[in-house]
Amino acid sequence: MQVILLERVAKLGQMGDVVSVKPGYARNFLLPQGKALRASDENVKSFEARKAELEAQNLETMKEAKGVAERLDGTTYVVIRQASDAGALYGSVSTRDVADMLAEAGVTIERRQIVIGQPIKLLGIHTVTLNLHPEVDAEIRLNVARSAEEADLQASGKSIQEQAAEEEAAAEFEISELFDEIGSAGMDEDGYDPRGQGDSEDPRDA
Repeated sequence: MQVILLERVAKLGQMGDVVSVKPGYARNFLLPQGKALRASDENVKSFEARKAELEAQNLETMKEAKGVAERLDGTTYVVIRQASDAGALYGSVSTRDVADMLAEAGVTIERRQIVIGQPIKLLGIHTVTLNLHPEVDAEIRLNVARSAEEADLQASGKSIQEQAAEEEAAAEFEISELFDEIGSAGMDEDGYDPRGQGDSEDPRDA
């Protein structure tokens, strides 16, 4: 199916280009979202008549999008979620979660404008792309943690997994120290060692 683009579409073309696309892509995405029109003679003439108006509208929306991008690009948002000790989330962070979070911050973003490269199913800091305009993107970071304290830890550059490994190593060291102390306490004043390593007399010499 041939369509005429009403805005820049990645991997397809610029506003005004007539391109061939799969019918399903046109019917399910381009046409209902107002990104294109069927490339009929009537629609081509209509576009040419409105081209200057559409270009002016595009410049205005792009200007607004750049303003939002300057505000959001590089910002970090803390997302508190329950997770296992290994850092696996009980669920995931979805585009709806991101849209709701941004709405609370006073920014209206549609879910289809939010791009999550890989499903967010682990604690840590994740990058999310916002398609604010066909020619304007912004990147935000999600600091996904189980608590505000863990979020601060991750913000400092240390992962929850690293922290857990350090705590486990410290616990093992404390246990080892405890056993050493118990062993030392077993030596009485006469030099008796319950482990058989003391200086007590050999009963065979009696």
